[in-house]
Amino acid sequence: MYTYYFHPMTDEYANLISNWKYTKPYEIYSMDGSTEDISELMNGDYYYALNDANDIVGYVCNGNSARVPGGYEAGIYNDSLLDIGLGLNPNYTGKGLGQDFLTQSIIFFHKQFDIKNFQLVVAVFNERAIKVYERTGFIKGDMFGSLIDGQVVDFIVMRYSLD
Repeated sequence: MYTYYFHPMTDEYANLISNWKYTKPYEIYSMDGSTEDISELMNGDYYYALNDANDIVGYVCNGNSARVPGGYEAGIYNDSLLDIGLGLNPNYTGKGLGQDFLTQSIIFFHKQFDIKNFQLVVAVFNERAIKVYERTGFIKGDMFGSLIDGQVVDFIVMRYSLD
């Protein structure tokens, strides 16, 4: 198991993360390094994560920043759950780090916000992430579609409780 250290987002790491490029079919998670992307990453909802070697492994976000377009219309958002999102550095995906990263992200958010109930939304095609979420204890819920970059993407809601 690796240890991850979460820190409030900085300009330096926002710039780095905003230029990460994911391969197909995960390219919808890529940003383009724009001022808009950097501003989003700097809005106070994002944290970068370093490993023991001080390498950036990923980021996490919460609240509105973790919410997916179309989710409000689908009625999936409520304030009794903390919406979370996460992204691994493309250099670290597919290497078996996801479950530790997610588990430590949940612990971080629990300590940060004293909350026990979490929700995330994941694209249905992202079977790799869904398996990680299920192994961590997340339960599948509702599905909905949303228009992303001109195409409809199906999403699934997943929930987890520390209780």
